[in-house]
Amino acid sequence: MTSHAEFGERTPGSEVAKVFGDHIRGKTILVTGVSPKGIGASTALALASQQPAMLILASRTPSKVDEVGRQILAEHPTTRLEIVPLDLGSQQSVRAAATSIAQLTPHLDLLINNAGVVVTSRHATPEGIEQQFGTNHIGPFLLTNLLLPLLRAAARAPSAVPGATRVVSLSSAGHRLSPIRFSDYNFAPREVPPEEDHFRPLAGAFAKCTPDGYNGIVTYAQSKTANILFTLSLQRGLAGEGITAYSLHPGSIETELSRNQDEELNAQFSKVALYWKTVDEGCSTTLVAATDPALNDINGLYLVDCQFKDPAPHASDPVSAERLWKLSEELVGQKFDFTATA
Repeated sequence: MTSHAEFGERTPGSEVAKVFGDHIRGKTILVTGVSPKGIGASTALALASQQPAMLILASRTPSKVDEVGRQILAEHPTTRLEIVPLDLGSQQSVRAAATSIAQLTPHLDLLINNAGVVVTSRHATPEGIEQQFGTNHIGPFLLTNLLLPLLRAAARAPSAVPGATRVVSLSSAGHRLSPIRFSDYNFAPREVPPEEDHFRPLAGAFAKCTPDGYNGIVTYAQSKTANILFTLSLQRGLAGEGITAYSLHPGSIETELSRNQDEELNAQFSKVALYWKTVDEGCSTTLVAATDPALNDINGLYLVDCQFKDPAPHASDPVSAERLWKLSEELVGQKFDFTATA
């Protein structure tokens, strides 16, 4: 359980940050995917309000993250703010960013994997991986593993509270639409076993495919399932090291994430979302996952509206989590063995 059962769908993130301010002050925190009017920006602003030791913003577009940085310093001028270029769709960029972050700090208390993309037509990363799977999962998988030495350093500090060092990864309720298509993770598409196939029937704009058979909703859902399975692997692999991990659905929020969606798709999303959050409300679940001391002891995997909720069974299956870990290692060309680096 969380410590505040009253927190919910309409709780502002700024309020959560104030309540848990003692668990933000003095921390070194990294937030990925920060741009104006997005929940990455609202997350960063809420954190900055509580005097972290260092706030690192890692994002792809310099002009956008710089704008957020200026806003943070205007409202909280004493914040030690660092900006690192990061394109999660490029493994080369991820590795360069991890090196830059390690040069800024010897430890990292909180890693918030906020960044993500939504596309409706086929694109690939430089490594040839379907863009949503490559950017939303493979990029954070590589970044998190490369930063584990910094997280371990924070967790081993004499003053560290076990479980307060955390990795928080943003998923989506959309994960329920698709498990990992291990036989076709690039969505060729080709026939896959029933247990790997997406939820049927998809209707309306959700079912639309491009002429080459690409369905952006299914591939997005797969990447969001991957976020939860990755979190499960981190929980299992880091148990006993003082590091916890959580995934979450931030809610339905009008941000630039939907900029590539056409009017028909936006209209269908508007029908399935009962309430559209502000960006301040949209970052509240992230902040609960990152700072609530009740979560120091792992008692859940996935949060919605500031409280724990069970994800789809295919997103909490330890066998699938292990298969995904091995596939991810193959795709980044590097093995990350918890026991070898503990």
